[in-house]
Amino acid sequence: MTDEHTDEPAPRHTVPAGVDEATVTAVGRLTEALETAERARGHLYSWHQLTGSADLALGEAVEMLREAGHRDLADRIDHDLVGRNVVQGRWTFQVVEEYDDDYWSMFRAFEREARDALTEGRRHLHEAAMKEDRRTHGAPGHEARPRPDIG
Repeated sequence: MTDEHTDEPAPRHTVPAGVDEATVTAVGRLTEALETAERARGHLYSWHQLTGSADLALGEAVEMLREAGHRDLADRIDHDLVGRNVVQGRWTFQVVEEYDDDYWSMFRAFEREARDALTEGRRHLHEAAMKEDRRTHGAPGHEARPRPDIG
């Protein structure tokens, strides 16, 4: 059973007065683009960690090759590949830092600026409207928001 506190969306999930649908759609698209960049950033961090793990395992393999009597090959791998830059002049941590500082931070700032200027800082207005359209109003499990005692 729902009550008046849970069957209406929270004000932060409603379109502010005077904001047109084209603006809501444009800001929503900008947020969606940021979410995709966030996912890319996560993959970048995975790449960073996986590459580091690979380099550590490579070092172990080099030692095992040496111990197995394959010193020449182990020495070449150790000299040419262990600790090598993954892109010109950079290890993965440097690529991650540049992505964060030069791209991701600016992306986040512009998305926030657009929301603050155009939708009173409100987030996910498109999704909130979809929820209102798709949920069964008044039915358990279809509340617009949590009960006040839950948060």
